[in-house]
Amino acid sequence: MRILTCCLLVTGLLAGTAAACTNLVCDPKATADGSTIVTYTCDGEFHPILRRIEAADHEPGAMQEIKHWNGEVLGEVAYPAHTWGVVNLMNEHQVSLAETTTGGREELVNPDGMLHYWQLMRLALQRSTTARECVEAMGSLVAEYGYRSTGESYCIGDPEEAWIMEMVGPGPGGEGAHWVALRVPDGHISAFANLGRIDTFPTDDPDRCLHSDGMAEFAQANGWYDPADGPFSWRSTFHPTTPQRLRYTATRVWSIFRRAAPSQELDPAFHRGEPGAEPYPLFIEPDEKLSVEDVFALMRDHYEGTDWDMTQGVDAGPHGYPLRTRPMGFEVDGEAHTWERPISTQQTGFSMVCQSRAGLPDPVGGVTWYGLDDTDFTCYVPLYCGITDIPRSYRTGGIRQFSWDSAWWVFNFVSNYAALRYDDMIEDVRATQAELEGYMLDLQPAVEQTAAALHASDPELCRRYLTDYSLQHAEGVVDQWRKLGEHLLTRYNDGYIKNEEGRPQEVGYPEAWLQMVIDQRPQQFRLPEDEAALEEPEDY
Repeated sequence: MRILTCCLLVTGLLAGTAAACTNLVCDPKATADGSTIVTYTCDGEFHPILRRIEAADHEPGAMQEIKHWNGEVLGEVAYPAHTWGVVNLMNEHQVSLAETTTGGREELVNPDGMLHYWQLMRLALQRSTTARECVEAMGSLVAEYGYRSTGESYCIGDPEEAWIMEMVGPGPGGEGAHWVALRVPDGHISAFANLGRIDTFPTDDPDRCLHSDGMAEFAQANGWYDPADGPFSWRSTFHPTTPQRLRYTATRVWSIFRRAAPSQELDPAFHRGEPGAEPYPLFIEPDEKLSVEDVFALMRDHYEGTDWDMTQGVDAGPHGYPLRTRPMGFEVDGEAHTWERPISTQQTGFSMVCQSRAGLPDPVGGVTWYGLDDTDFTCYVPLYCGITDIPRSYRTGGIRQFSWDSAWWVFNFVSNYAALRYDDMIEDVRATQAELEGYMLDLQPAVEQTAAALHASDPELCRRYLTDYSLQHAEGVVDQWRKLGEHLLTRYNDGYIKNEEGRPQEVGYPEAWLQMVIDQRPQQFRLPEDEAALEEPEDY
């Protein structure tokens, strides 16, 4: 028996397009309600398709075909006797999994390996009931079938604990992969953003550290590690960096940490690439336990209130728009420069905040708060891990054709239009966002109490109830976002802002930005001293 795989993370996801992601992972003792939380911004220019994989039994010898993103068949993976159901990146046992591409050493990419990171993630979720099992499954899969991607960091959570795992390939023709995984300590959080974070690690403590064998010897043979220099460091060995790369990666980690634990006063020197600066700790304790709402806010960050606030300066334009178009690096007068790279970016395809909770039945305890497009402009909707269907608008459409039927395009319409007058329109967006997310968060305890009671007597009825709830609210949010887009287009039109009576008002530009314009072109717009500025007649 041969069964085709459904392992691609999204349709149209080309190799490397999702190579700029941000993750936050929280141990249950670090959160306000005891949830393990795993977040993921999947960043890249693509149209995500939300997927659900059914649990299934498999005959002996059944094989799962593995394809490259371009359709090339890379090989087959043996099915176990049973695979678990998966909704997006959380399985029916509340195991959630996220990644961020770290790159590592280019020479370690193995074009002969079978499994790309997104295939590995799906396969592992289908084969694990705990976060530890997920780590072990990933290690076993790459050992047997080979690893094809560049370096990756993974975050894995279940109701009891969270793990981080980092992996690099063995180079062309090599076998398996090199990897290390650490359990997040009680009461701590960690963050990842396109750069290896694990430093030294214990090799004799399997309760909190799992790893492949022989990595230090492999690095020594390649001249990347000398035991005389001290203990083996994963980060310094496999993830060499540059000041530009640190700005692109470590600034995001710093900003999550500085907001979750301001008391630590972490030095910006490391993310600015200053020589000898101390890297940020892998794990920190937040000053206060984090709620789901807190985590939403952490993922909507442009360094506001810091020296790198992207809503400030001439580069933000007259209306404080915090995002910059690609490429990130550029030259002026022969000198190299780079834009800041925020956590919240217009290149996000989808993002998620996954809760896994002990004390609740799995179909009730596991929920993915799922959002499309830029985290700053999205609205997170709850998708429970036991649902039997997924919302139509989240699995509809493609990147080449706009459609109001596609949730991704609806969110993109709002975010792209709001970029024209960000400082004003973002207030309308946030008001709608807060109303809808707040309503769903407020409903959550009652919904889950009902679902848990149903599960005790009729588990299938529980799943149907949560499916109806998830789909209804997901499609309801998309409908509200269509209306929000229409409202923005109507209220902010042709440079005017309509007042409460619907009358267009001239609002002009912020004084600080006008001052920048005049400083750069002092004579261009200046009127003679005896002439007043021209006022348009009211009925022009």
